[in-house]
Amino acid sequence: MTNSSISRGLVAVCCLLLALPAMAADVPSNEDQIAAAVLAGPEGRRAGAAVIGWTADGKPVNLRDGSNELVCLSDNPTDDQFSVACYHKDLEPYMTRGRELSLEGVKGPARRDQRFAEVEAGKVAMPKEPRTLYVLHGSGYNAESGEVDGAYLRWVVYTPYATPESTGLSIAPAESAPWLMDPGTPGAHIMINPPRPE
Repeated sequence: MTNSSISRGLVAVCCLLLALPAMAADVPSNEDQIAAAVLAGPEGRRAGAAVIGWTADGKPVNLRDGSNELVCLSDNPTDDQFSVACYHKDLEPYMTRGRELSLEGVKGPARRDQRFAEVEAGKVAMPKEPRTLYVLHGSGYNAESGEVDGAYLRWVVYTPYATPESTGLSIAPAESAPWLMDPGTPGAHIMINPPRPE
């Protein structure tokens, strides 16, 4: 091995070591993660909701046990958007599997299709009755005011295997009107998107 090869190797290692701190996300305190996460849920259900947060390396962690039917998910600090969610605890196996697949690098349609296949194979439990997911987006969370900047809340009602015929809903995306996404699949759900604030 030549001196130049060794030098290039040392430079590469040094660059990697310098980059490692930047790869770890700046994670809010557990209290701030909990406070932001529950804002997605109905006000009367927030105090009893279980909360899942994130570590600096982007792995989910249980922050609080719940006493009601809601599970809330804090904003993932490793991506560039603010998004928190609350959903019925019966959806937890499905949601957990989605997080696992994301950590494995399986995303988008591939992640959706794999989860559907695993539900149909009996590997992932999915409720037969409708279950609600609340999703709150924004430009960020202001810990001092306890509010989400530019807050936009939408609703998703999972109705496994629902179709336009069984629900009377359109499958065409609509604003201010419910519509059915992924009809006829284990992950069929009714989307309710109110108008975005100006």
